[in-house]
Amino acid sequence: MKTYEITAAAALAALAAALQIVHIGWMSPWGMWVDLVAVSWIAAYLLYGGRTALAVSVVSALIITFVDPSTWLGATAKWLATMPMIAVMVIMQKSLKMEIKDFGKLKVLLAAMALAVAIRAAVMIPFNYYFAIPIWTGWSTAEAMQFVPWWAIMGINAVQTAVEVVLAWLLVFRFKLDRFSVWK
Repeated sequence: MKTYEITAAAALAALAAALQIVHIGWMSPWGMWVDLVAVSWIAAYLLYGGRTALAVSVVSALIITFVDPSTWLGATAKWLATMPMIAVMVIMQKSLKMEIKDFGKLKVLLAAMALAVAIRAAVMIPFNYYFAIPIWTGWSTAEAMQFVPWWAIMGINAVQTAVEVVLAWLLVFRFKLDRFSVWK
């Protein structure tokens, strides 16, 4: 990574950590958040590509582990939930030979979001039922499935994806941060 990428990654990771500490958003009764933490992760991808987005997300998750009451569980859930969007954009970029400006087109972005929401649901529904909800609430997997319907987990994750992607897209393409991008 170049110096400016490392600097940007550090700033974006610090922003994500600060947003986790302030925690603007909404928390479901079973502990899932719709928040702004991963907006900087998606923005990092739109500005600098997959390597920088991965660095920002990993550093942010490590910081969240130490500064947030949800510790490693919240950091792991946030990281696992956001990675499908970044992975879909990386795969689209590589397989379709896309450039940064291509993600500025809403139809491309919406296609990526739709696929990412499906993957995110496939990852996060089992993660929540078998891991996160039992640890967070003390419920068994059966109780989690009884009290938290799968469609609620999927719905919150879809809303979270939309919040992250739309805000990052607005910052990068509407507020013209893309003029600072270096994308490979």
